[in-house]
Parts: sequence; C-alpha cells; structure tokens
Amino acid sequence: MTDSTKDTGVILALVKRFETQRLPRALAIKENVDQGNVLDEADIEFLKQVFEDAQHITPLLEKHREWQSVVSGAVDLYKEIMDKATENEQRASSKKI
Repeated sequence: MTDSTKDTGVILALVKRFETQRLPRALAIKENVDQGNVLDEADIEFLKQVFEDAQHITPLLEKHREWQSVVSGAVDLYKEIMDKATENEQRASSKKI
C-alpha cells in the first residue's frame, strides 16, 4: 500500500467520523450555547478530545491541502462554540457575584 493510498483511507475514515459523530455533536453543543447555556463536563471533554485529535492529524492535513476548506469550516465551527461558551460562562459567573 502506498503512502498516498494509506493517507486517502485515513482521511476518508476521518471524514466519515466527522460527518457521523463529530459534526452532529458539535452542532448540538452550538445550539445549546447559542441558547445561552454553559458547557457541561461531557461537552468540555468532547471538545478537548477534538482538539487533541486535531493535533495528531495536523501533519496528514498539511500533506493534503485539498481538504483545507473542510478543515477550515470545522475550525470555524469549533471557534464559534468556544467563543459563545466563554461568553456564556462569563455571564453566568457575573450573575453569581
């Protein structure tokens, strides 16, 4: 098996996981934070895992720039979630004081 074939298989598996697992969960979390809620422990662990996985696949994605728009869209989504979650957490903290 060539490196290119192996890379293609890994990328396709990652895309499938993103479509079936990561994206639906991210969209559910986004909807939750858009409603003003804070992240729970399960959401935080999910996001930590996503960022850890992203670090591991960065070299692969650097070799395959054709996936840049997909990766960029996912990064934008996770950034929106984190920004809104931070805003919600700060608002919740200020109400406690």
